[in-house]
Amino acid sequence: RHGAGRMSSRQVAFDTLKRIDHKGAFANLVLDGELKRSGLDEQDRRFTTQMVYGTTRMRRACDFLVDRFVEREVDPAVRTLLRLGAYQLHYLSTPDHAAVDATVGIAPKRARGFVNAVLRKVASSSSDVEWPSDAVRLSYPDWLLEQLVNDHGTDDALAMLERMNVEPSVHERSDGYVQDPASQWVCDMVDAQPGDLILDTCAAPGGKATLLAQSGAHIVAADRGIKRARLVAANAQRTGAASVSAVVADGTAPPFRYDAFDRVLVDAPCSGLGVLRRRADARWRIDAEAIERLTRLQTRLLAEGAKAVTPGGRLVYSVCTVTKAETTAIAATLDAGFEPIDVPEINPIWRRWGEAGGCLLPQDQDSDGMAVFAWRRIS
Repeated sequence: RHGAGRMSSRQVAFDTLKRIDHKGAFANLVLDGELKRSGLDEQDRRFTTQMVYGTTRMRRACDFLVDRFVEREVDPAVRTLLRLGAYQLHYLSTPDHAAVDATVGIAPKRARGFVNAVLRKVASSSSDVEWPSDAVRLSYPDWLLEQLVNDHGTDDALAMLERMNVEPSVHERSDGYVQDPASQWVCDMVDAQPGDLILDTCAAPGGKATLLAQSGAHIVAADRGIKRARLVAANAQRTGAASVSAVVADGTAPPFRYDAFDRVLVDAPCSGLGVLRRRADARWRIDAEAIERLTRLQTRLLAEGAKAVTPGGRLVYSVCTVTKAETTAIAATLDAGFEPIDVPEINPIWRRWGEAGGCLLPQDQDSDGMAVFAWRRIS
């Protein structure tokens, strides 16, 4: 159904996946560009998106499905094509002839016989798979599953990873900004009041800052890079959040006066393990060592953010991850002079996490995974 010179959905998906798999391109960025150049209609664009994100997300599982029938080293591009075929067969339930024939059709000529033979074997065995481990079945690195099992127990860890293999729902606020409910519930913990002066220390892209502005508070939305600050400013303009002031400032060395803000939100950079369903390739980019590097940054951001809170004011720390190292361990570093605010007591939607913090796993409310802690400055 494609006109002369137009590419098929599978060809666009294959070209995109090669850039993701072998050139380190970010899935969302490269796919957007490929779709714009493709000339595909809306239905085919949706199918291409589904194939690219799904094959990227389920890469490890697809490799296992294929490797049962491969006895030699496979060229990287052919490996990517076999993943794409296996994803269609096992996860999309694409009819065997359509998935195999169309995928073989875009294979390099020298590899077509091989791709055809392997994918036909995958098709014939798709209902009878004995997975070697939960990490392979769910398509995550071993260390990630082990980390979540250690922090949350086996049942919750597996349920979390299962849910993050499902496409997320889209939640659009009244101002047109798309934002997951978990992020909105974090903003509730800030308890912004009309006339408050609020510091958002890591504000880009501006979702929380623009939501907080709806309270009538003035938001100083800081981020360390000029491009990130411009993104905040653009989103503030688009959503009509006139009380958001986007500034370039490093949260680990903020230029603001001590005790100046009624509320301070430290929405810190993190491993992002709670939002993997939104970032198809993120599970293959993060590693266990990165968490240790991030905790040093998170500790500094919280300490500096605390200095900016006026006596009687509120400090909130949040991350879109659920590892203990990035949540309860960071909260425990806060100096004396702050008393904890009981998050689950204010909103029972949050699981109790640590002394008074809150945690949401993706399966709890079909939201992003998130953790939040709040304190009142008492001295």
